[in-house]
Amino acid sequence: MPELELELKQLIIDTLMLEDIAPAEIDTQAPLFIEGLGLDSIDALELGVALQKKYGVQISANSEDTQKHFTSISTLAQMVHDTRTI
Repeated sequence: MPELELELKQLIIDTLMLEDIAPAEIDTQAPLFIEGLGLDSIDALELGVALQKKYGVQISANSEDTQKHFTSISTLAQMVHDTRTI
């Protein structure tokens, strides 16, 4: 899934307009929120919409699974991969 992980890194950069960071600088295992990339709840909403548009995944803001999926690039890639293969 390295290709999907790279694609997701670029999606995050483009969606959140993170112009000062390159995909290679984002650690696949690092947390997306607070530590690591430092995203916040507004970023999560924007990213969720982008994921729905690009991959057709349905995301519930109140689901505990959603919080787990948004832990890192790796977990996000696994969720997208699983959703696309169903």
